[in-house]
Amino acid sequence: MQKVPVLLFLAWVCFLFYAGIALFTSGFLLTRLELTNQSSCQEPPGPGSLPWGSQGKPGACWMPSRFSRLVLVLIDALRFDFAQPQRSHVPGEPPVSVPFLGKLGSLQRILEIQPHHARLYRSQVDPPTTTMQRLKALTTGSLPTFIDAGSNFASHAIVEDNLIKQLTSAGRRVVFMGDDTWKDLFPGAFSQAFFFSSFNVRDLHTVDNGILEHLYPTMDSGAWDVLIAHFLGVDHCGHKHGPHHPEMAKKLSQMDQVIQGLMDRLENDTLLVVAGDHGMTVNGDHGGDSELEVSAALFLYSRTALFPSAPPEEPEVIPQVSLVPTLALLLGLPIPFGNIGEVMAELFSGGSDSYPHTSALAQLSALHVNAQQVSRFLQAYSAATQDLHAKELHRLQKLFSKTSASYQQLLQNAQEAEASLKTLMAELQQFLRGARALCIQSWARFSLVRMAGGAALLAAACFLCLLASQWAVSPGFLFRPLLLTPVAWGLTWATLYAGLLVTTGAEVDSVVLGAVAAAGSLLPFLWKAWVSRGSPRLLAPLLPVPPPLLLLLLLRLATFFSDSFVVAEARATPFLLGSLILFMVAHLHWEGQLLPPKLLTLPRLGSSAPAGPPRHTGTYALRLGFGLLLCTRLAGLFHRCPEETPACHSSPWLSPLASMVGGRAKNLWYGACVGALVALLVVVRLWLRRYGNLKSPEPSVLFVRWGLPLMALGTAAYWALASGAEETPPRLRALVAGASAVLPRAVVGLAASGLMLLLWRPVTVLVKAGAGPSRTRTILTPFSGPPTSQADLDYVVPQIYRHMQEEFQGRLERTRAQGPVTVYQLGSVYSAAVVTALVLLAFPLLLLHVERVSLAFLLLFLQSFLLLHLLAAGTSVTTTGPFTVLWQAVSAWALLATQTFYSTGHQPVFSAIHWHAAFVGFPEGHGSSTWLPALLVGANTFASHILFAGSRLPTAPALAFPM
Repeated sequence: MQKVPVLLFLAWVCFLFYAGIALFTSGFLLTRLELTNQSSCQEPPGPGSLPWGSQGKPGACWMPSRFSRLVLVLIDALRFDFAQPQRSHVPGEPPVSVPFLGKLGSLQRILEIQPHHARLYRSQVDPPTTTMQRLKALTTGSLPTFIDAGSNFASHAIVEDNLIKQLTSAGRRVVFMGDDTWKDLFPGAFSQAFFFSSFNVRDLHTVDNGILEHLYPTMDSGAWDVLIAHFLGVDHCGHKHGPHHPEMAKKLSQMDQVIQGLMDRLENDTLLVVAGDHGMTVNGDHGGDSELEVSAALFLYSRTALFPSAPPEEPEVIPQVSLVPTLALLLGLPIPFGNIGEVMAELFSGGSDSYPHTSALAQLSALHVNAQQVSRFLQAYSAATQDLHAKELHRLQKLFSKTSASYQQLLQNAQEAEASLKTLMAELQQFLRGARALCIQSWARFSLVRMAGGAALLAAACFLCLLASQWAVSPGFLFRPLLLTPVAWGLTWATLYAGLLVTTGAEVDSVVLGAVAAAGSLLPFLWKAWVSRGSPRLLAPLLPVPPPLLLLLLLRLATFFSDSFVVAEARATPFLLGSLILFMVAHLHWEGQLLPPKLLTLPRLGSSAPAGPPRHTGTYALRLGFGLLLCTRLAGLFHRCPEETPACHSSPWLSPLASMVGGRAKNLWYGACVGALVALLVVVRLWLRRYGNLKSPEPSVLFVRWGLPLMALGTAAYWALASGAEETPPRLRALVAGASAVLPRAVVGLAASGLMLLLWRPVTVLVKAGAGPSRTRTILTPFSGPPTSQADLDYVVPQIYRHMQEEFQGRLERTRAQGPVTVYQLGSVYSAAVVTALVLLAFPLLLLHVERVSLAFLLLFLQSFLLLHLLAAGTSVTTTGPFTVLWQAVSAWALLATQTFYSTGHQPVFSAIHWHAAFVGFPEGHGSSTWLPALLVGANTFASHILFAGSRLPTAPALAFPM
């Protein structure tokens, strides 16, 4: 076997997988076309005269402005119920005691004292509920698509028309302070700006205190027309402690003081808007579409009367994008070109002293301008792309034309009956809401053809790998003929497809072109498989899979095509894992293999005595199976509920110790976490000591003896600092901050040193004479050098093991006169190195999680050890033939990785990503670096898969082999 053909084959397989994934994601993660058209005062949104009330107004744009200044206060993650008052206790019902209720008391006081000057709304947010996407919606009035969620931390300048661009074009002075995401979205747009880093979700006060340092002096100076303050403390408090923590009450009280201070400083020509960009879940996260995440608070206040009536008992629900056209018209600006929001008509009524007919006509004019702008956008968008549903678009345009003609007739006779006004307002609102629904439906439409094609391509690539793994062990098989024909076919089909597109004048899609090339390269292989479909050789890869296990794998595969099973995956995976464990125990019983590895039944080297009876009975595998089931059940206690199951209650053990209230409970939990850490270290050392892996004087073994305890000590010390950082005296905070940065880095440095020692001396075997002079020697890497024959490739592990047996057999004959010789670490010569590497990886990965997840990590290692022994109970290392990995082993590791993913508090949604991991060892942030925080968050997210991917190597337990 030559290296180059194998590498080329692997490159071809990678190309197939990447092409399939790209084709699937292009049909699932949709994008929409962003038009760069701009609205302007010189170009009205549609034909006809100016809106009613604009005639004769100097400087009137699309409508005369009602306010010359705006103060926009964005409180990140201000959930709607945060603005609700504390509920009074009703006799017979349990008292309500939630820390965040009633803390924004200034809003309720203003609503009661000045009902015509203020209004509280429930702002309905469109998913994804991530900050960058919400800022785009709050400034453009448009909607993001699914792929936008991935760019929340890689913001780019907004190219669409937006409020900030309209303000700067009109010469307004815009001053900003707060979240530095705005700097990337609107570069150079602010006359004055105070940006603060937003990524450190553990920092509750830096951004808010920085804003307060500049907010009131800037407001008093008067050198502004629009003042924007984006506070982050509430959002970060939710991420760190959750909404029910007393710290949330403190942050909301601070925001209440800020709002009260701003209202005291307002002038008559200034509008105050307090808004949340999104909500948060019961765990303090956001990013999804649950009710708590898409429900935000919106509060408007002015010293002049805004509303003709008092606020309703239940706040009105409005789409978040409706704020954009409302603010644009109130400030005398054109509505951004791509807006699809509906103007809040009641704000244009003229206040409580306006005549009803005049008020209704003003509201109708605002709605008509808004409808003209949306109609113009739909026409431009449909001309540029075919995304919108043609039939529904035609119906909406017909409705708008009819309503617009009626409006123009109404302007000719302003004293028309009030019923006509209400009818026209209802029709315009129907058009605006229909247009928004049309865009939502079109921009969230999946391409089922691309998704199915991508899935089929991935399935074919997996089938290729399955058959190639079987063909590779056949005598005389070469990879070179397998490569030439597919490459030629792939290039041919790609050339034909590209030529067809160029001939027809269609645009070449690189994703589809790559998929066509990949599919074309697979055609010869699929044809060969079809022709040989009756051959036993083709079905050979599937024959080793027991039918019950094959059924289990098919069930697991089917779950990915069901939304219900995906939502319930955290509960379905332990069930499948338990079923697999029971099957393996039953399978051992059926095959008569309820024994330890066959190596234990071999006679000692140098002895011809027959093998003795098994050292364990059938209860051995039963105990292993029971232990695995118990650990699986205990791991299920650590779970985070998906947002689709509101009746579920997440485990409280997944929150950090710093969020706990009560010193005694925190100390008890800290002791339990350190105990789990010590237990993990003790279990690993006992496992290695039992099989003689701690007897060698090699550096890697010495590191296991002394380096691992140091890593455990550093981890425990870091946990102590992190859990008590809030209670640290001021004079010690600098010292604690320094130690919080040094300790994780020291643990990672020790882990890296240990891994380097393992790479330097990965395999060690200790030979010790039992009598005579001390004779202790370490044999390094018994099988050195590359394989020299096909047999070496087919029987790598058995050949290595047999080579070692023969070497020590000859040494035994030469030293028989000196007494018996014992060889340590022979049975565990490979698994011990892998287990040590996994432990070294586990400590840095554990640091990236909250402290109480150490209990889940302990269960992870216990499950690994038990599963290794259970798998080895029916595996013989002396069996002739190629070394193969059992399907039971692969399936068990995959299910264990998925189960541990959920038991460490993860969910496959944006809102469950553990962003705090980016600041372990870097409490002050990373500056402009993005790769390191991405690496830390990625390692936290895929920690279980990293560990289990490595632990698939040792499939036999470590054994001491006495001679």
